[in-house]
Amino acid sequence: MNPALSKIEIIQMKKIEHIGIAVKNLEDSIAVFEQILNTNCYKTESVDSEQVNTAFFSSGPNKIELLEPQSEESVIHKFIETKGEGIHHIAFEVENIEKEMQRLVNAGFTLLNDKPKQGADGKLVCFLHPKKTNGVLIELVMDYKAK
Repeated sequence: MNPALSKIEIIQMKKIEHIGIAVKNLEDSIAVFEQILNTNCYKTESVDSEQVNTAFFSSGPNKIELLEPQSEESVIHKFIETKGEGIHHIAFEVENIEKEMQRLVNAGFTLLNDKPKQGADGKLVCFLHPKKTNGVLIELVMDYKAK
């Protein structure tokens, strides 16, 4: 164990909450994932602040989130244009998003937003810049009601 960790409050991420997958067409992708996972999509939602439409699936204790851009200005549209459809981010559930954000800033990570913001599925969210996380976009999520 890192000796520095023994001197601070240890906050652990609870679990992988979901994997976000960027898709061009939500309706077509829902049909594909319903076949793959052998379950129905349990929720669709528009997140206008992020310019995305989302669809959620449960897979055991985890979820899959499909992300369709609403416009060409959407971050998801830009992602698909440069990298193609595929895994966009991995989301980790945290108990206290503000404490976790502070812990990660203190550890040298770069946040993409200074404060938690409202995300899909009743969550507060914050993203870590992938340049500091080996190219993986990490999302921190916390139930909105838990705050």
